[in-house]
Amino acid sequence: MEEDYTPAVQHQRRVNPKIHDVIKKEVEKLLNAGLIYPISDSPWVSPVHCVPKKGGFTVVENEQNELIPTRLVTGWRVCIDYRKLNEATRKDHFPLPFMDQMLERLAGNEYYCFLDGFHFLGFIFKIPYRPKMIKKKTIGFTCPYGTFAYRRMPFGLCNAPGTFQRCMTAIFHDMIEKTMEVFMDDFSVFGSSFSTCLTHLEKMLKRCEDTNLALNWEKSHFMVKGGIVLGHKISKSGIEVDRAKIDVIAKLPHPTTVKGIRSFLGHAGFYRRFIQNFSKIARPMTHLLEKETPFYFSKECIEAFNTLKKNLTEAPILIAPDWNEPFELMCDASDFALGAVLGQRHEKHFRPIHYASKTMNEAVHVTYTTEKKC
Repeated sequence: MEEDYTPAVQHQRRVNPKIHDVIKKEVEKLLNAGLIYPISDSPWVSPVHCVPKKGGFTVVENEQNELIPTRLVTGWRVCIDYRKLNEATRKDHFPLPFMDQMLERLAGNEYYCFLDGFHFLGFIFKIPYRPKMIKKKTIGFTCPYGTFAYRRMPFGLCNAPGTFQRCMTAIFHDMIEKTMEVFMDDFSVFGSSFSTCLTHLEKMLKRCEDTNLALNWEKSHFMVKGGIVLGHKISKSGIEVDRAKIDVIAKLPHPTTVKGIRSFLGHAGFYRRFIQNFSKIARPMTHLLEKETPFYFSKECIEAFNTLKKNLTEAPILIAPDWNEPFELMCDASDFALGAVLGQRHEKHFRPIHYASKTMNEAVHVTYTTEKKC
C-alpha cells in the first residue's frame, strides 16, 4: 500500500432484486470452495456490482447479408468495485505483451488453436495470499448477504493482471513466441502445418494438466485456419478487423455531444492502424474536443464521420512483417497532422503493415515545422 492513503470502508449498493439471486449463488459458491470467509470488520471494504457475462459465439446476418460472428450474453458476472483500494495500491509493473507484436507473430500461420481459460477467476484464485498478509491487511467486500474477505487474490485488483501474466509466463516460458502466445487467460497455439500445430497443442495441454489449469471448451476452437484474437481476425493472409465490431460501428448515428465524439473516436481509433491518414480524416471532429470550442457538428464533421465508417468497413488486410526483407516507410504531413505507412515490397507490390498518424496541438506546432511530402 502507498503511505499517503487511509483505508476506506464503503457501504453496499442497492441492486436490482433480480440480481440478488445471482449474488447469493456466487457467495455460496465461493464459501463452499473455501475461497472467502465471513468477517465482521476490515479496514478496506468495497461494494459488489454485476456486469453481463459473454460466452460462446453465434452467427448473425447483417443488413448486407453478411454472416457476422457475435458474442452471446449468457448471464451475469459478480464484480467488486476496488477503485478506491486500487488508488492506494502500489502498482506491480510486470508488463503485459504488446498486442501488435503478438498479432504479428500469430499472423501468417496455416493452423491455429484458440483456447480460453475456464474464466479468469478460476485461474486468479489459484494465487494465495501470504499468511502474514491475511492477518495484517484483510480486503473485504460487502453485499446483501454479509461482509466477506478472500483467501486468494480476488478479481478486480489492479495488480491481478500483472500477477496472473507473470504466472502464465513462468508456466509457458519455453513455448511463448515459439509455438503459442498467451495474453491473460487467452491462449493461441499455432503451427505451419496441421501436424505441427497438433504437436504444439499436445505439449500445451500437457503443461496445463501438469499445472492444474482448466480450459473452457465452449470458448475453445481447435485446428482452424483463422480466428478472432484481441478484437482482430488472424489468418495466413494477415491481420484484419473484426467484422462483428465494425458492424456495430457502421450502424452508429453521428455524435451529438463531445462525449459522443470521444466515444466514437475511441472505438474507431482501436483500428486506426488499418486507416491511412486517420488523423487528417478525423480532424474536423477532433477540433471539437479542444477547449473553448463551441460544439457544432458541421457538414465537414458528418463527412469525416461517414468517411471513417466507410474506411473501417473496407479496411485492408495488413501483412505480418518479414524481418528478413527491407522495410519502406512513406511519410506525409499537413498543417495539422503527420502520417506514415510502414510496409514491404512483395513481387513489386507495396503491401502495408501499419498505418500511423498524429494530430498536432499548438505545443507541437511551436516546436516543429512541417512540409508536405516530407
